[in-house]
Amino acid sequence: EAELHLGCCLGRLILRSGLFRKGIVEENMRRCLPELSEDKRRDLLERNFEHYGVVFFEYLHLLSPIEGHYREYAKRLTRVEGLEHWRRAGEKGNGVIILTCHVGAWELAAAGAGVVGVPLTFVTRRAKPPWFNHILESARLSVGGRAAYHPGSMPAILRALRRKETVGFMMDQYARPPMGMKVRFFGVQVDTLAAIAPLALRTGAAIVPAVSRRQNDGTVHIHFEPELELGPLLSDTEKATEAMAAVVEGWVRENPVQWLWLHRRFKNVHWPGDPVPGPA
Repeated sequence: EAELHLGCCLGRLILRSGLFRKGIVEENMRRCLPELSEDKRRDLLERNFEHYGVVFFEYLHLLSPIEGHYREYAKRLTRVEGLEHWRRAGEKGNGVIILTCHVGAWELAAAGAGVVGVPLTFVTRRAKPPWFNHILESARLSVGGRAAYHPGSMPAILRALRRKETVGFMMDQYARPPMGMKVRFFGVQVDTLAAIAPLALRTGAAIVPAVSRRQNDGTVHIHFEPELELGPLLSDTEKATEAMAAVVEGWVRENPVQWLWLHRRFKNVHWPGDPVPGPA
């Protein structure tokens, strides 16, 4: 409870400073949620920054020098729901691809999955500086998590799936070609990670959506949903990617307070009503 209170206070302080991507957050909210009144959008803005403050304190536990601390912290704070969906998908024998995003407490969600036995390899980028990345790696390994670093992540991904393990992809960040393609997300065409469908088609891996949500008491609930059955869409990368982007959009709309609005998600996008750029 102390961390929740301090995190919210920190978030409000950062918001009032106006220094930490406040303009990006406001612009993204205005574009994606035009139906909200100004008062509701201001409330969402403040609660969203409170969320970032709490995330900051959650990340501090990754840096603890006490052996086993992060694992015990994850066990204490996380609750896993729908694990039977992951198990059922894994029984097909070709590994599992987790479709997820930056809603809730994504780092703790990965840790919570690890401590209940999900052998997770997640696709990410190396943190800077290198010493910080080393600390993150050690903490993640303590909960059974491995990283496949992009660029160059595909060999590690394929090895994990051949071992019938689980690979997690964040589907909500900007991804330029060739890893991404333009599909509809919040009503506009925007470059979106497009690697999941071809990978599932190539390996036969099942796609399981999973999302987290921080509760009022500070616990983080990780919910595995039933396998995403794309059927014939799987061979059409654009349509399959758009279907997965719709899943992510649904999560964001259900829990807008806990999404990473500060990410520059909508690069190179023309929004309806904006003037069309003329020739240079």
